[in-house]
Amino acid sequence: MSADDQDETSESERWSLPDTRKPIPDLVADRILELVRDGVLAPGEKLITEPELARRFGVARSSVRSGLQRLQAQGVVEVNRGRGWFVSATPARTTVEVMQERMAAREFDVRDVMEVRIALEGAAAGLAAARASAGQRDDIVKLSRIDQAADPGDGAALLKADEEFHGAIVEASGNEYLKSLYGMLTPLVAEWREHSFTSAEVHDRSALDHVQVAVQIRRGDEIGARMAMATHLLGLYSGIRRQVDVASEKRAPATVSTYIEIRDTPMFEDPPPDGS
Repeated sequence: MSADDQDETSESERWSLPDTRKPIPDLVADRILELVRDGVLAPGEKLITEPELARRFGVARSSVRSGLQRLQAQGVVEVNRGRGWFVSATPARTTVEVMQERMAAREFDVRDVMEVRIALEGAAAGLAAARASAGQRDDIVKLSRIDQAADPGDGAALLKADEEFHGAIVEASGNEYLKSLYGMLTPLVAEWREHSFTSAEVHDRSALDHVQVAVQIRRGDEIGARMAMATHLLGLYSGIRRQVDVASEKRAPATVSTYIEIRDTPMFEDPPPDGS
């Protein structure tokens, strides 16, 4: 093998991702963080462009963006508007690692994280309905269809489709702080998500929920998008509650309903006149 061939092989290995069930953005973030910690990417160094990273990793650009946002939340990289992404520092312990330690110490559990996720992604869906470009709306619809068509027996494909769908909505929200929070949150539920697609029934229900969210975003219905996303994630949250015995917990489970039960007194009845 020639020196040029060796260099090409080494470069290919540098940007390769492991074949695991972990979400693609997490794999991208882990690989870039590894390159930073190994000194391959130096502090202050400018990263290659998102499209080029996507090409080298062999993934969608949205996955690269989500991975970089995770690293941005950890202080590993920073974005310079108009110039691109730069390596900022190599932390001894990342924010996500600290949060995972706190979960292991039972300072909070996956239900706490899911409750925050419901609020965060509900907001993201509403913002996407209001702000998404025509191209972003089409991408979200396309990703919902890919999710529908995924093989229910292929857990890795289901996980990838789910991650890219939710990531595209967060990206379309146009809120940079929300994106950073999402980047910190999703790794904390990654293990649970890997085991969430346990049957064709679960996949079908999730895929149908995604269609509902995509339709509301495409229509530009902010409230509808928020409610559709909240309904979808609360279904997942209910599954977590069934796995964790909450009978002895002094906490009320989160629920949502778009319906109000009207009893004998009309909701919008005029107030009685003075002195009655």
